[in-house]
Amino acid sequence: MSNVLGLIPARGGSKSIPGKNIAPVAGRPLLAYTCAAALASAKLTRVLLSTDDVEIARVGRNCGVEVPFLRPDELARDDTPSLAVAQHAVRWLIEHEKWTPEILVLLQPTSPLRQARHIDEALGVMAQTDADTVVSVIEVPHRFSPYSVMSLRDGRLENFWKDPLPFDRFRRQNLPVLYARNGPAVLATRTSVLLEQNNFYGPRVAPYIMSQEESIDIDSPSDLELASWLLERGLPR
Repeated sequence: MSNVLGLIPARGGSKSIPGKNIAPVAGRPLLAYTCAAALASAKLTRVLLSTDDVEIARVGRNCGVEVPFLRPDELARDDTPSLAVAQHAVRWLIEHEKWTPEILVLLQPTSPLRQARHIDEALGVMAQTDADTVVSVIEVPHRFSPYSVMSLRDGRLENFWKDPLPFDRFRRQNLPVLYARNGPAVLATRTSVLLEQNNFYGPRVAPYIMSQEESIDIDSPSDLELASWLLERGLPR
């Protein structure tokens, strides 16, 4: 693989946790963990931070990643899709630096337990399988399987999955193994998919499986506390 871009998207207007992307976690800004993992990767050619926020940009530069531009305001709204942010970064590099990445790896700063080896192993999966996209996932706990969960209607619980099943939904061992994206912590895609198909996901998508602890995605103050607890104890290893 040549020209692999690690892109960290970190806007400044978080509502769930004010200043979330640089909130303190085990003595360091949240963003610092993703910067460190990306810079330690053996397979990323460059690491770039896309942000609209001057303070986040300062923290990113102090961590050693590139911040060649501030993201336009129209790409920093609550409803701005990550796809548009990634496309903007790639097109900026092509236009201003004549540098075209073959692969883009999206690394959200809300996954502080993700390490360099996860990035490299996910890219290894891409090379081995010739996938268009590799996405990090976790195994769905059996209690959250769509075959196990229930919905509430008129004050009564009923099975969410109503079609007949070829197995006993109440026997955990019978439930099929399912996977869910864990943020995702790592999303690697070919630039041709990103720009030509206007999508992160190409026709051939391969999984990179991570553990529950490694997959913590910061969305609430309690997530920050749990991540701090794990990081201070050197977990997961």
